[in-house]
Amino acid sequence: MMNKNMLKQAQQMQARLAAAQEEIASAKTEATAGGGMVKVTVIGGSKVDSIDIDPEVVDPEDVEMLQDLVLAAVNEAMDNAQKLASDKMGQITGGLNIPGLM
Repeated sequence: MMNKNMLKQAQQMQARLAAAQEEIASAKTEATAGGGMVKVTVIGGSKVDSIDIDPEVVDPEDVEMLQDLVLAAVNEAMDNAQKLASDKMGQITGGLNIPGLM
């Protein structure tokens, strides 16, 4: 049986979790590859917002290098977003693994 104090704490945690999830959904993370020649920005860990490519890295004779740089930057930006989400949720849950939160 939950007393009033426990119920209040649970409601406060739920509100903090909801706020963190909103913050994560709108957070932008970015990564670069090729010494900054390719930059990728991700929103919320699930949507690529932008890809910036320095014209100097565009070589019609070596398209594979450009593809590799874009892929590396996208993967790093996604990893950064997942780490940000994990860190934010961990601050609230104290490291507890609560199913369905992420």
